[in-house]
Amino acid sequence: MKTTEMLSKIKALLNADVKLAEMKLDNGTVIEAESFEAGQSVFIVTEDEKVALPIGEYSLEDGRALIIEEEGIIASIGSEEAPADAEVEVEAEEETIETEVPEEVASEVEAIVDAVVEVIAPVIEEVKEEIKELKKKFEETPKEEEKEEKTEMSKKFRHSPEKQTSKRTEIKFSQNREQTILDRVLNKLNK
Repeated sequence: MKTTEMLSKIKALLNADVKLAEMKLDNGTVIEAESFEAGQSVFIVTEDEKVALPIGEYSLEDGRALIIEEEGIIASIGSEEAPADAEVEVEAEEETIETEVPEEVASEVEAIVDAVVEVIAPVIEEVKEEIKELKKKFEETPKEEEKEEKTEMSKKFRHSPEKQTSKRTEIKFSQNREQTILDRVLNKLNK
């Protein structure tokens, strides 16, 4: 399941409005993340959907570099002059729209998310186990069926060179008819 799908499902379940921060790359592409920090998910905003930002190094409008080492996950964000190996974290000046959420609601939302994860985790494990069992079953089944088919075929068809069923007789049709031009050409080609 994609992270955007998961986020939208949780949002629908909780009926909470999640606001994401938006920034622009130097080429004008709008990207969006919960916050522009290392380890956060980042997406390209399109008309239809949100697409995970591909692996690479990107320049933001404000001159900072955004480095993505795993698709859709920010590895680091900092100035372009900084070496790629050094992890320099600069606080992002980002445009955010904040909504005030009472702490009671926030704790309830967190409790609901934890409860959903607790309920779903065992189900996922059960499904994984069932998949493993089915894979084993399907790997074993064709081998047994092949053996059964071979034994059945060997029982039905046995070669016995001593027995000859019948001699083959050659039947010729219209031997005495007059040869046409086509017959003569075919005879010459077959010789």
